[in-house]
Amino acid sequence: MPSLPDLLQFAFSGLTSGAIYALIALGFGVVHNTMGIVNFAQGDFITLGGMMAYTVLHAFGMPMPAALLGSVAGVTLLAMALERVTLRVSRSQNPMILIFLTIGASVALRGGIKLLWGKNPLALPPLGGEEPFTVLGATVMPQALWIFGLTAATVAGLLAFFRLTRAGLAVRAVADNPQAAAVVGLRVGSLKALSFGLAGAVGGLAGVLVTPITTLSFDVGVLLGLKGFAAAILGGFGSFPGAVLGGLALGLLEALAAAFVSSSYKDVMAFGVLLAVLFLRPQGLLGKEEA
Repeated sequence: MPSLPDLLQFAFSGLTSGAIYALIALGFGVVHNTMGIVNFAQGDFITLGGMMAYTVLHAFGMPMPAALLGSVAGVTLLAMALERVTLRVSRSQNPMILIFLTIGASVALRGGIKLLWGKNPLALPPLGGEEPFTVLGATVMPQALWIFGLTAATVAGLLAFFRLTRAGLAVRAVADNPQAAAVVGLRVGSLKALSFGLAGAVGGLAGVLVTPITTLSFDVGVLLGLKGFAAAILGGFGSFPGAVLGGLALGLLEALAAAFVSSSYKDVMAFGVLLAVLFLRPQGLLGKEEA
């Protein structure tokens, strides 16, 4: 039986990972709410975020905050371009076909990342230094506070964007009825590209935040993307509050599995939760039940 400090250590670690999963789940939700599809390239946006930050940091000698902003902007533009050259030019708007296009785009992105940055693991320094502090006997790294703070700011920013801005309201209109939105003069294609850009920005941010606490390689986004997808399903696919709840819950479940069972089963937990939710409550914790 772990001691209280050990349990707190596992809990802090789980919440830190859960905040990253929440960011990834938010990226899935943005695209799903606008286009009604699952974007399986979301995991590669995470990898690109970390890789671009590494390039800005080492090739251009910029500080870490500038590397974060530069990588988020870069992944945003690339995600918008990806929507333009793959999904928008598709002769069919069948959601299943579009989903397979995102799978193909994911494979292409992963190959491009491997060619540009190689297969060797890379590393990024933390945003807040490396001096830990103690909370009730548990050690907390400053990077964890950056992850919590930027995740909360991202959630608040997305909610404000979709509820308070004209562009956000236009994206919601496209999500509700793209044909009617086009009739009243909204640029449906540009708004869909905007949603992809937002997903890219969130994925790029997740990549920069998670890299200092894990290894960075060309395929690191695969497992993280699947965990974010599991978090989105757990919370309710497309629900922003559900994405946060699902991500934090999944992170805690992984930490508890590592504490009471074995760290070898940590990654299995995500897929076990995914299967259980699909069987028992397919709409997720906060999702709306559909007919």
